[in-house]
Amino acid sequence: MDNHSYNFPSDCTPLTNCKSARKPAGSTVVNMDNTGKNPPRDYLVWSLCNTLYVNFCCLGFMALIYSIKARDQKTQGNLQLAHECSDKAKWYNILAAGWNLLIPLLAVGLLVLLLVHLGTSEGSFDFFGEDGFQNFMKLFSW
Repeated sequence: MDNHSYNFPSDCTPLTNCKSARKPAGSTVVNMDNTGKNPPRDYLVWSLCNTLYVNFCCLGFMALIYSIKARDQKTQGNLQLAHECSDKAKWYNILAAGWNLLIPLLAVGLLVLLLVHLGTSEGSFDFFGEDGFQNFMKLFSW
């Protein structure tokens, strides 16, 4: 079709902005796969705390790696992999926090047991007296 044979409306020409001849715009529907779901958490702050404190068997560091991976996948839009990395980061954080609490509690418990043992065996020891260190070392000699 050439331009000469096309009939334009009276108020509309090809070089003018003709609003009366335009059709009203329709609606656009965007289908989102995970509507209503919250994006997975990345537990980054918790992982940093576990990495900087005790970090037994590098569990905090592993949690930090998976936290960063979950955040990267979430920003790239891969929510399934982000959810998997988030779950791994959560469980590494739980394990690291458990160990971070258990080790100081065991140390305090052993210290209490040592003091109770020292107080009940062969009389009480005077650690600050003249023979206190020698008496303490007798406990460890065979």
